Amino acid sequence: MKFRGGIHPQYNKITADLSVEALPLMEKYVVPVAQHLGAPGKLLVAKGDEVFKGQPLTEAAGFVSVPVHAPTSGKIKAIKNLPHPIGIPMQAIEITPDEQDTLWDEIKPVGNWRELDPATMKSAIQNAGVVGMGGATFPTHVKLSPPEDKPIDYLILNGAECEPYLTADHRVMLEQPADVLEGVGLMMRILGVKKAVVGIENNKPDACKALQDNCPEDLDIDFVMLETKYPQGSEKHLIYALTGRAVPPGKLPMEVGCVVQNVGTAVACLEAVRDGMPMISRVATVTGSGINRPTNINFRVGTLLSDILAFCDGVNPETGKVIFGGPMMGIGQFDMSVPAIKGTSGILCLQNDEIAQFEGGPCIRCGNCVETCPMGLVPSILGLLSERFEFTEMGDNHIADCIECGSCAYVCPSHRPLVQLFKRGKVEWRVIQEKQNG
Repeated sequence: MKFRGGIHPQYNKITADLSVEALPLMEKYVVPVAQHLGAPGKLLVAKGDEVFKGQPLTEAAGFVSVPVHAPTSGKIKAIKNLPHPIGIPMQAIEITPDEQDTLWDEIKPVGNWRELDPATMKSAIQNAGVVGMGGATFPTHVKLSPPEDKPIDYLILNGAECEPYLTADHRVMLEQPADVLEGVGLMMRILGVKKAVVGIENNKPDACKALQDNCPEDLDIDFVMLETKYPQGSEKHLIYALTGRAVPPGKLPMEVGCVVQNVGTAVACLEAVRDGMPMISRVATVTGSGINRPTNINFRVGTLLSDILAFCDGVNPETGKVIFGGPMMGIGQFDMSVPAIKGTSGILCLQNDEIAQFEGGPCIRCGNCVETCPMGLVPSILGLLSERFEFTEMGDNHIADCIECGSCAYVCPSHRPLVQLFKRGKVEWRVIQEKQNG
């Protein structure tokens, strides 16, 4: 099935053939307390404490919450507000490594997922701090706990990686195919589903073959090659492309019997159960014309952006922007001391002549954005409403269904900052809703 709208940007997958490199131990780590959707964890440590690699630094503050863990052993130098990837200082734990990298002695395998009950595995996944690694960072154990009145019959593995430049998931599928599929099997057991389907864009045939060649005989998994089209990796569009099921506006995938998980998340779930390892590292892509040595890396959560760029031989003098994520949905960074976190799927360095200049010109009613919007919205109207501060009407025009993919801005001949207008509109509309609901 093909979804309506979407775009075909230049994909620039320049690191697709580069193996993942592991970063060495750094001199400092900064671990933000808030790294996922939901409630940040509660502190378990204080300044001056000695910690070990994998030791929890926080504990979950409710069901929709997970802890963060120490990326290495060492001493806690400070707990204070520090630069955060979202653009404002937030509470973080600064750790000075002792260079021993000693593993916390309470980290032990939970067991074989084929023999464990779902509740035990979900608890292990939450305690390991696993969140969605595709960028949304929703706590994984929550997605694996649908209500009893929402039966799930399909687990979908998102291997699309449709965002230009990023190749981290591609490399994980090539280099850890067995772990990816064992993670899929683990999640199938938790959900009680018999069928899984892996969706991969057709610009990654080698990844599809690697997974097919490593599929366990006891797992019923289909592998589907999808059209290379942005935003193919969006949950609702991926579900429609693979199953023909349309998730209703304002609803979640569970409404149509589906749960979607990312490639890296599958591996993290397996490591949490098989090894007892918390989520203290992940694979990301460092790329773009502004970086001197593009590559794929495995970094520890809390590694400073400056250290990652130095590992890749730094940026060139023409670099004008550094983005966490990809060019369509990533967030520009303004401080090189910001740490990379669980949701950092890529670091994109662009030169000045590549940076889009959003002029904020008037809408010329061309309709390009309407044809392109994969959610069937009318971005031109939403942009005008936001400019006029008519936020209630933005709600009436379904602003909550916008996935902020940036397709509309990409095709806009007036270079209007549509995504920024929508982000502002969403915040203001939600404030209005909260006031109305008392």
